[in-house]
Amino acid sequence: MRRAVLPALCLLLSAPVAFAVEGADKIEALGQALFFDTALSGNGTQSCASCHDPANGFASATAFPEGAVQGHFGNRKPPSLAYQAISPVLHHRIEDGEALFVGGNMADGRARGGSFGDPAADQALMPILNPDEMGLPHAACLAARACASQGAAMQMASPGVCAMPLDAAATCAAAEQAEASSETLAAVAVVQRALSAYEASSHVVRFSSRYDDYVAGQGDLTADEKAGLALFDGKAQCSACHVLTAHAGRGAVLTDFTYDNLGVPRNPENPRYRATVNGTAWVDRGLAATLEGDPLYAAAAASVEGAVKVPTLRNVWTGQPRAYMHNGWFKTLEGVVRFYNTRDVWPRCAGDVTEAQAMAARCWPAPEIEATMNRDELGNLKLTEAEEAQIVAFLKTLTDR
Repeated sequence: MRRAVLPALCLLLSAPVAFAVEGADKIEALGQALFFDTALSGNGTQSCASCHDPANGFASATAFPEGAVQGHFGNRKPPSLAYQAISPVLHHRIEDGEALFVGGNMADGRARGGSFGDPAADQALMPILNPDEMGLPHAACLAARACASQGAAMQMASPGVCAMPLDAAATCAAAEQAEASSETLAAVAVVQRALSAYEASSHVVRFSSRYDDYVAGQGDLTADEKAGLALFDGKAQCSACHVLTAHAGRGAVLTDFTYDNLGVPRNPENPRYRATVNGTAWVDRGLAATLEGDPLYAAAAASVEGAVKVPTLRNVWTGQPRAYMHNGWFKTLEGVVRFYNTRDVWPRCAGDVTEAQAMAARCWPAPEIEATMNRDELGNLKLTEAEEAQIVAFLKTLTDR
């Protein structure tokens, strides 16, 4: 159901850029420093960790945190960055004669990984330069801020990269950057690769949950948690997308890095719906918006309208406030599991309602985009409420220490 109609094509990828550093420990340490550095935001008040909190599974506690500029918000809920560095470059494979898109980062796959062969490095730059998020005006400002704030660590990671630093105040005050110099490009590349290295490190990719202990024979699960695991891998069909196969001998990533339209309702809390884009109301088209501008894949865009990347389920529960799905409409794991189970059973709610209101009324709002909705692996799973609770119990075993 998650496949896209596509002519026979070959994916063209840029060759990975050579990137020499003194040692992995230095580039990871730089990435960690940059991840928590508020100098990478326009007004110096936000860091990557502001929306990707390590204490909350590298996710945001709120669906739409305000950006560095007052009154500005991103168009989606910030996703968890945990385990995202494992995602491959956006590509497709053919299954049953149709294309299945895999990899990339961001919910819509726009961090494709072409520049460095690394989607996490592509993704790292996007919120920093997004005027609705961290709000730096251009890459030259990023290079200047990074060299001013982390110059010694930048030099250690890549000698000579900040040898000719720009004046940060003057550079960032300019609305537009002059033609990017080789020094600017080199500094930006170091920032991207350092953030990617940190996100791929054991600080973020831990495989240290109770479930990992259970698989390794070093811990146990409760009876309900074991029952939830059996349902997850069986009747509930969760493992069809949130695969339980170990990755590189370490542990399950709990995603297959594909894209799917689950029929999630639009979230009226999203400030983007209160604005217009090019004179029309905004609709979250997901992967389709990324593919339609690509001459290789434009023909597939219509068949993936509303499809978003399947997230990892690791750290999906931390005991802190959380919003779920790409748009944060759901606020509880119980609501998410109930939706998977009854989406096609309960009637449609009238108008916009919250998750709590929908659960109380036993109805679901209309999907934002219905035509391409997955109708095969969810919607009427025939789970009992006790079985739903067991699945939730299992999901809570996936939180890293």
